[in-house]
Amino acid sequence: MTAIAAPPSKAVATPTRTRWRDLDRRRIWIVARSDLRQLLEDKGFWMPMVFLGGIFFLLIPTVLLLSITRIGDVEVVSQMSQTLKVLPQSAQAQIQGTSDQGRTAYALAVFLLAPVAIVVPLTISTAIGASTIVGERERGTGEFLAHSPAHEREIYLGKLIASLLPGYATTLLGFGVYSLVVNLFVGPEVGGWFFPTQQWWVLMLWVVPPFLALTLSIVLRLSARVKSTAAAQQAAGLVTLPMIGIAYSQSTGALFGAQNAGLILGAFAWVVAAVGLARGMRAVSRSRLLGVNDGV
Repeated sequence: MTAIAAPPSKAVATPTRTRWRDLDRRRIWIVARSDLRQLLEDKGFWMPMVFLGGIFFLLIPTVLLLSITRIGDVEVVSQMSQTLKVLPQSAQAQIQGTSDQGRTAYALAVFLLAPVAIVVPLTISTAIGASTIVGERERGTGEFLAHSPAHEREIYLGKLIASLLPGYATTLLGFGVYSLVVNLFVGPEVGGWFFPTQQWWVLMLWVVPPFLALTLSIVLRLSARVKSTAAAQQAAGLVTLPMIGIAYSQSTGALFGAQNAGLILGAFAWVVAAVGLARGMRAVSRSRLLGVNDGV
């Protein structure tokens, strides 16, 4: 996937090192826009993406919350309500509702369904990022990028944006649907619409993005080094699974903990992501786009 046309004959010379302020935002966006356009034109990409988002943000929450608040067995709900005592005291203090159904549904929606905010963006974005660079070589379009005026950092950032936006945009849209579902089913049990909570706003806007960027920094680095898309996807899968576990555990801890825990976690994640992106950027080179130096 590329959008920068090849010049008439030979490559445009670019310095080996470029300062950040010298990067051309227009060229970065051209690379990203072309990849995004091709993804949108590919039904094999966006249909599974919509399906995945629908399962995690609509189907699963609807079935679980409807079962608890409308048609749940009273004895089962009562037992589930008792299990809430295993949650941290800080989390128990936040649980709203006067009935077992209300408290159980509130805890499920606010604390126990946190994976929906982690699994969807990481799954979608890593699937794109795994093939975004090595795929250029396999299609023979890497030569166009290698001989374009764009600096390696501009190419890397364009690919990063094209990989990050679909996953995160799907998550934000799904988060809106999820919020509506939670408020419709749980709101009447706790006295009105209450979701998103403050911790969820911090999670979605401050914690999830750096974890997504950090994962992509590793995946794009792998995509630039491996020799085939299949190898890139397998390697990305090995990276994604532990990252999902780490991000889920940390983000859930932020929801359970004090109100400032998410802010501190997000700040730390942004620092680590910045370091990961800076290191991953070195993996993109013109020789690798041409397939001359594609070893791991």
